[in-house]
Amino acid sequence: MASEETRAVDTRTAMSPTERDTPAPVGASETTTLEKGPARAWATRLVVAGIVLSAVNLRPAITSLGALLEEVRDGLGMSGSVAGLLTSVPPLCFAVFGVMAPRLARRFGPAAVVCAGMAAIFTGLLIRPYAGGTAGFLAASALALMGIAVSNVLMPVIVKRWFPDRVGSMTGLYSMVLALGTSLPAAVTVPMTHALGGNWKLGLAVWAVLAAAAVVPWIPLVREGRERSVPAARSAQAPAKAQAPTQAQTPASASARAAEEQPPLRITRSRTAWALAVFFGLQATAAYITMGWMPQIFRDAGVSAGTAGLLLAVTMVMGVPLAFVIPRIATRLPHQGPIVLVLGVCGLAGYAGLYLAPAAGAWAWALLLGIANCAFPLALTMVGMRARSGPGVAQLSAFAQSTGYLISIPGPLLVGVLYQHSGGWGLPIALMAALMVPQMVVGVLAGRDRTVEEEAATR
Repeated sequence: MASEETRAVDTRTAMSPTERDTPAPVGASETTTLEKGPARAWATRLVVAGIVLSAVNLRPAITSLGALLEEVRDGLGMSGSVAGLLTSVPPLCFAVFGVMAPRLARRFGPAAVVCAGMAAIFTGLLIRPYAGGTAGFLAASALALMGIAVSNVLMPVIVKRWFPDRVGSMTGLYSMVLALGTSLPAAVTVPMTHALGGNWKLGLAVWAVLAAAAVVPWIPLVREGRERSVPAARSAQAPAKAQAPTQAQTPASASARAAEEQPPLRITRSRTAWALAVFFGLQATAAYITMGWMPQIFRDAGVSAGTAGLLLAVTMVMGVPLAFVIPRIATRLPHQGPIVLVLGVCGLAGYAGLYLAPAAGAWAWALLLGIANCAFPLALTMVGMRARSGPGVAQLSAFAQSTGYLISIPGPLLVGVLYQHSGGWGLPIALMAALMVPQMVVGVLAGRDRTVEEEAATR
């Protein structure tokens, strides 16, 4: 094991930061030649900082709104159905814009796309409370969610490219910080809004500051990628006979070029890809229903607004330790089905508690649903495990996330409609529990030890 890890590290440290972050190809082979020394260490530290700061910004746009949803509804005059539409906007944007991420990354480079995504999050969060009316609020939210969508898809690609020997641990770090960025706004948005004079607009806009910080580490990587791409392009245009053989022209480089020239994977031929996409969609449905509606469920049961926000924070913060542990366990198992089943049972127990005694056992139900929501880092880990190559991971990530988020769109909207027309939470909670059963089934199928390349080639 140690010798395999050493070889993996040697392969990764044989690549240059440019080759890791140039536009072509997305998720390029990690065997490409890389310069060593301080430049590589500097770039690696920037990438880690970029991953951490980006991950912490991928959910505040959603959970900060969930904590103040009642105030936003009253301030903008929204009905329950329109509020349900608002909670469906995140998966809609993730489905529409997430599918564009691999193409944008091939054109501009993953670092440039993530940098632009963080800038879009900053702009959307800053202007949406003051955009004026429901339509403006939705449009500004869509801008922020567009940035989140492309970053969602490219994070597994960046992890696979820069840390091919540490996919489990780096995915765990990314997922853990993402969970922290999910729970923090849920916990502090309400008290922070009260401290700011009770202005819900200011309480939402303040999260733009965190997004601005996430832009910073990507800028040097984008600039370096552009500077180095110019001489690379000129070299490529020179006559082949005028180029003397160099150390860079190694079998590893040839392998990377061969990966570029391979036709795109026919991802839709893979049953595992479809199972993973449906699993991703159903866990996203549960997550966005939880983030958008769980505080309201507790508030309607007699829990105060501040406590309801804390309960949502507890649900989200469960992902901080578990999002680091679950990917590491998953990468050591040949089949991830048992983890899927454990998470699903916790979800069913949490929904049963919400139905029977939402206020009396509120903290227990929040803990159980927090464990169930850790299906998200598990899904991200399986994306990295179900494809052999970087380009394969890029295609599988885009397909699973875009298709999955498309599947998840009706869920939060349907919950809002059921809540408004039934006058209670019985039917919505029954819907949430019913969706957990197929999530467990397709999760077991997605967890089987096989790759999408193998399945696409044999069908």
